[in-house]
Amino acid sequence: MTETRDDNVTWLTQEAYDRLTAELEYLSGPGRIEIADRIEAAREEGDLRENGGYHAAKEEQGKIEARIAHLQSILSNARVGQAPQREGVVGPGMTVTIKFEGDEEEMTFLLASREESGAPIDVYSPKSPLGEAINGKKVGEKVTYKLPSGKEATVEILDAVPYNGGS
Repeated sequence: MTETRDDNVTWLTQEAYDRLTAELEYLSGPGRIEIADRIEAAREEGDLRENGGYHAAKEEQGKIEARIAHLQSILSNARVGQAPQREGVVGPGMTVTIKFEGDEEEMTFLLASREESGAPIDVYSPKSPLGEAINGKKVGEKVTYKLPSGKEATVEILDAVPYNGGS
């Protein structure tokens, strides 16, 4: 079997996919109708320049439209299931244990889409600075990456195993 990698794919569990699809359906249908009704009701109150309800409803409409676009983007690139995995190699869908250089405390997290945030452990995105740095690396490797603050951090990969759903 040939393994292909597509960095634009967002791997989701069936539960996350169903939850996001339901949210998109609600926001695209009843959610849009509700906000349009609120805007219309506020518009009927008169002068729009000093109408706080109108401006709040228009701002809410913008947030809803942005969320709809975000959900459409995620779902258009989503695959249900698990990314191809090899134990000992870091990748999406893997439970990863690392240790920061100079720190004895270990940190374990799931490397997955933020949309999997319902997981019982911390979730780090493969697109985060740490996620990008360790993706594809093997257990035992040390990786140095740039933090958002501009400083550098070095981590050692201690373990990488397929996520088992918290059990």
